[in-house]
Amino acid sequence: MNLKKRLSSPGPKRILALDGGGIRGAITLGYLERLEKMLQKRHNNLNFRLCDYFDLIGGTSTGSIIAGGLAIGMSATDIKDLYNKLGEKIFSRKTGIFKRLSYKFQISALEKELKNIFGDMTMSSDRLKTGFCVITKRADTGSTWPIFNHPKGKYYKYTKDYLVRQVIRASTAAPTYFKPEIIDIGNGQKGAFVDGGVSMHNNPALQLFLLATLKSYKLNWETGADNLMIVSIGTGQWENEESIDMVTDNKLWDWAGGVISMLMRDATSTNEMLLQYFSNSPTSKIIDSELGNLKRDLITEKPLLHYLRYNATLEKKPLEKLGFKAVDPKDLYEMSEAKNAFLLTRIGEAAAKVDIKPKHFPAVFDLKKNSDLENFDIEGFLNRNKVV
Repeated sequence: MNLKKRLSSPGPKRILALDGGGIRGAITLGYLERLEKMLQKRHNNLNFRLCDYFDLIGGTSTGSIIAGGLAIGMSATDIKDLYNKLGEKIFSRKTGIFKRLSYKFQISALEKELKNIFGDMTMSSDRLKTGFCVITKRADTGSTWPIFNHPKGKYYKYTKDYLVRQVIRASTAAPTYFKPEIIDIGNGQKGAFVDGGVSMHNNPALQLFLLATLKSYKLNWETGADNLMIVSIGTGQWENEESIDMVTDNKLWDWAGGVISMLMRDATSTNEMLLQYFSNSPTSKIIDSELGNLKRDLITEKPLLHYLRYNATLEKKPLEKLGFKAVDPKDLYEMSEAKNAFLLTRIGEAAAKVDIKPKHFPAVFDLKKNSDLENFDIEGFLNRNKVV
């Protein structure tokens, strides 16, 4: 089944949403590997890939890199191994007298690795086996762009020619870390794009829900707990509690980074709150001490979707329960600390064993021996198994 037919065909739809978070994307990959192995067992196929299961895979920043790899048929294990090797190259700090006056990291290393993975494929390439969306922020207009490969999309006539690696590079252009990406957006115009994490959608799950259901985006997928599932995976969470003295003694430069972090946390919390409000999620979390987990709240008479959220808690007691007693949580928070990649992967793997349960995935979303099986990428399956 070609992509256009897959995106417009009837039946249950599955969405995978991947957060931004720099090197902490290694946590996401620990979850994804567990999820892929579970689905392989469920479908009795060791070559089953997440692109075979999910009809739309989207990500922000580091999540867009992972989403792109999954969308072209890479296994979660392959991406995990690659990710651990790439971290040191991508997050290699600049040196020299002017390093404090420029972006922290060399962009050439990231661009080289993205080209190695995605070559010159465009957003209309048939190498993209499923729906694929990248969240980025157009800095010169202040607008958030969900760039996706739906042939019926309003701006597809322009976005179909965007290079996948360039779109992902745009989504990963975190201010102060990497310089903005300039993209020829069509119709004789150019735009300057930065990390999608500085929008409301560092956690892209809500944006992907809107993409799937709002008429303007042209997908028009049916809502309902048996019709639409979103699996959202984070890059680590923790309680941010500072002393009053520390806050009041903050200098201007302390507030510069702190305010951005506050806004990103608020955006993620609002995202989770709304999706829990739209669903009866089996993974619902406590939003705050007043709202609780919203188990008694539902915005509509029936749930609008089946929503799953997985995210490792990077705090002392939760880490100790996972077997990481010697780890100082504060050492894990920095998004560009490449040396943490392997440890973060292990934390993601351990958390996934506890968090991901087969019962979270209703049988209605399994690929069956009926019309739903038409979504299965048989050509990719044959190629991966070298069947001629």
